[in-house]
Amino acid sequence: MPTVTINENNCKGCEMCVIACPKKIVELDMAKINGKGYHPARITDREKCTGCASCAIMCPDVVITLEG
Repeated sequence: MPTVTINENNCKGCEMCVIACPKKIVELDMAKINGKGYHPARITDREKCTGCASCAIMCPDVVITLEG
């Protein structure tokens, strides 16, 4: 199973990863605000992740990494 890691501290909440995810399992975490004042992205259902890396490819700040 692929492991997606999001560096929440550097995420600026641009939603490019949300738009790019074909499984629609990435969203902004409205319950959190990072040190930069943004709602960071989060994965809602890791079991549904196929490891396509669309989220990581689209991230302009390279805060998403994929392993596996």
